[in-house]
Amino acid sequence: MKDLESELFHYTSGRFLANEDLRLRERRRIFNIPGLFEIIAKARNCKTSEIVGFRKLAEGGLNRSFLVTLRDGFRLVVRIPYPILIPKAYAYASEVATMDFLRSKGLPIPEVYAYSYTPENEAGTEYMLIEYVEGIDLSQVWFNLEKKEIDSLMDQLAKLESIMMSIPFPAGGSIYYTTDLKQKGEPYLTSKPSLSHRRSVSAWALMYRYHSGMEKESKWTHSEFGSPRAPYRGFRRDCYNNEKQEPSDHTNNLRRYLLLAPSLVPDNDSLTAFCIRHPDLNLENIKVTTDSNGLQIRSVLDWQHAVVLPLFLHAGMPYDIQNEEDEVSRSMIRPKLPDDFDKLSQGEQIWEKQLLRRRLAHYNYILSTMVYNKAHHKGLAYPLGNFCRRIFNYATAPWEGETIKLQLALIEMVVGWDRFAKGGSTPCPVVIMLDEIDAAVKLGEELEIADENERMVRKYVGYGPETWVPAARYEKAVASGEEMKQKMLEVYSEDGGITDEKRALMMACWPLEAMDEVEFEEYL
Repeated sequence: MKDLESELFHYTSGRFLANEDLRLRERRRIFNIPGLFEIIAKARNCKTSEIVGFRKLAEGGLNRSFLVTLRDGFRLVVRIPYPILIPKAYAYASEVATMDFLRSKGLPIPEVYAYSYTPENEAGTEYMLIEYVEGIDLSQVWFNLEKKEIDSLMDQLAKLESIMMSIPFPAGGSIYYTTDLKQKGEPYLTSKPSLSHRRSVSAWALMYRYHSGMEKESKWTHSEFGSPRAPYRGFRRDCYNNEKQEPSDHTNNLRRYLLLAPSLVPDNDSLTAFCIRHPDLNLENIKVTTDSNGLQIRSVLDWQHAVVLPLFLHAGMPYDIQNEEDEVSRSMIRPKLPDDFDKLSQGEQIWEKQLLRRRLAHYNYILSTMVYNKAHHKGLAYPLGNFCRRIFNYATAPWEGETIKLQLALIEMVVGWDRFAKGGSTPCPVVIMLDEIDAAVKLGEELEIADENERMVRKYVGYGPETWVPAARYEKAVASGEEMKQKMLEVYSEDGGITDEKRALMMACWPLEAMDEVEFEEYL
């Protein structure tokens, strides 16, 4: 194979301020390009010589995409996962079946031409060959939309979600082709078996039956990999005295959750009906084009990790559209510019227009959902919905050295049991002692301060998740991070001095300092 250092195999979209070598290894994927061309030619019934263009298209959080151009002008996308995506087989096989199934229902989903969920093929990697969709990401025009465009897009989105969420399912879980489940490791390419077959998690018609994830997590924490570990987010380690945490604490909270979860299930059958929804409906995953009627949603991308759940667990506003922090949006007051808008400075007018856009998106999404997707609107209005989704996400998330979020949610439920007890007289099945409550609340408050400090550092330095920065800003970000670290050390010293031990602890927890991630890189 030629040039193993080619940018085709490596992450080049940015840099990382901490543990960069590991972050880049997680995203390094070498594959056989001639072998991949053979796969493309077979899928498109052409010769490899007809492939005249192959270039990197995008690099996401878990996958790298390439644009392929044929001599006749036809284009398609090849998507290849990073090593960090685990387990690839189930993730890829389920995503393909989900896309095909939803596309068969008339939803604007890219066509999958071929795929393999194992590296046992000519390319030596898992892959997906997907339809190339013309258009631009909605994020590219989002901040310049006019009111009528926002109105139209929210209507379109609500209608698409209504089609999607009205598809009935007998149970919950992930969608697969039965042939993929039977092959157990054999690559699957182009033949399409019936889409009527689904893999379901048996009999969890209600929230507390989402048992498989709980059992897997409990088994994992008791396995050889479930050893004590420090919290993954370094800035929070100071609140734990930089000590590793026991996985048994999280297992205990999972058991509590399973006892309490039945009380979170609504009595309304429409809220417990199983449905599917996009797992991450952000602006980058919505492709739009323009025609005589204005902006039109052309396609919805990236269905990795889509799952069938009860509606009340799927309900909620897309993160990029919701504006819950704003009182006007929470009150569902019709948005408008202030009466004295013409008297404001240019900067103030720009701010008010940005605020109006956020309020309009939030307001119109709710109204459009109310009109076109009544079932989802009912889920949005369910009083315990936000809490149910929050505690469910905490309970089903992988353990990364902390259980405090789940613990505090359980405490909230136990202390406020009257809100959750059906009939008002059912005794709470879980007892949490006062000293545990006090300790958890104190730790939660300390962690909030740590998180706020980390947000301050992030804003000052200008980095994103996993300390990512654009490559062009790397040197400047490194300097800014070092400057911020020295300022914080000075502040601590002025407040009464700082011991060598405290200094070492601060450095170990500094978010831009390299940290030990041996336990997180065993899969590489």
